[in-house]
Amino acid sequence: MNPAFDVLVVGGGPAGSAVARTMASKGYRTGVLEEHASSGVPTQCAGLVTDKVIRTSGVSPRIYNTLYGAEVVFPDGKSIEVRSASPKARVVDRADLDRLMAEAAADSGAEFFYGDRYASHSVSGDGASVRSASGERLCRAVVGADGHTSAVARSMGAGPVREYVRGIQMDLPVAADRQDVFRIRIGRKYAPGFFSWEIPCGDFTRVGLCTSWSEGPPYEYLKALVDDLYPGAKPAAKHCGKIPLGGRGLTYGDRCLLIGDAAVQVKPVSGGGLYPALRAVPMLSDVLSSALDSDDLSAKRLSRYERMWRKDFGKSLDRAYRLRRMYVRFSDEKLSRAGAFACRDDVHAVLNDIDLDDPGKVVGRLMRSSALVPGLLLLARCLL
Repeated sequence: MNPAFDVLVVGGGPAGSAVARTMASKGYRTGVLEEHASSGVPTQCAGLVTDKVIRTSGVSPRIYNTLYGAEVVFPDGKSIEVRSASPKARVVDRADLDRLMAEAAADSGAEFFYGDRYASHSVSGDGASVRSASGERLCRAVVGADGHTSAVARSMGAGPVREYVRGIQMDLPVAADRQDVFRIRIGRKYAPGFFSWEIPCGDFTRVGLCTSWSEGPPYEYLKALVDDLYPGAKPAAKHCGKIPLGGRGLTYGDRCLLIGDAAVQVKPVSGGGLYPALRAVPMLSDVLSSALDSDDLSAKRLSRYERMWRKDFGKSLDRAYRLRRMYVRFSDEKLSRAGAFACRDDVHAVLNDIDLDDPGKVVGRLMRSSALVPGLLLLARCLL
């Protein structure tokens, strides 16, 4: 076998482009299979990211808005606003982010194959054969960055995803009254099992929600929300998709590694996957580079990748998923009780410092007061 590539990445989204850029910059022959005609299309993300994520991406996407806080609306209609003097998040053009990251990877030497859908791959002692719509390509290693229903994971035999939630969002040509905060609604009326969001983006507002899979397609919930809160508004754009939560089996195999949504490296609280995926890129590239240099791409050698990312942030994902499972069992009444606790001055002051990339950090501060523990447990189960 004479492989055309050292690494063939399946998926040209942020995770795949970040891996491709890193590996190509190290001098490895790197290819990227992307089933769509371009990176970033269709858009399946709210585009709400922190400055940390933007820095880690290595590019400067278009920014629609800067947000300093969030308003959480509870089922009883009461709300709490959490904010700070410094930016909490940026609303970015996700299509632009994806495109710029793909261009950066190409500039580093990665070769992109657009409109080419991955079918399966097989491995042998001296390489991997990747079959796609355009034919067959030979490589030394495959990286699955192909999203929530990863065909690479299926071909590798990685096991099923524990849970999916369904999401849908619309861009409405309505300017929000406030441009400095986004709004979250929890409860069964609009988003059973998850939450809804209303994100101000200047002259339009991005409105969306996710629901537990068992609740059926989410469109009717979003229609109800828009009809109630934005009567008469006609969407300029609409996107839908699903988010994997709770992990899957292994994220490695012979000559194969998974990253991002394909590896279910997704925050169970928010459904966000950019931060965990970009955090995993250096670990994957370190393990894969070492394996390529030693010409040992066995599952045993590549298993170090899973140990690394699970040690770094895997436990926090597991803890958050346990809290999520408790959250979905809570009634609207209990969610409203959590809201009343959050409105206490001593609790509210701490919540103002919440980190969107790691909201669980506030728990430690609240736990220092034993008087807060009963209410904290309820709040953590509902919100964190």
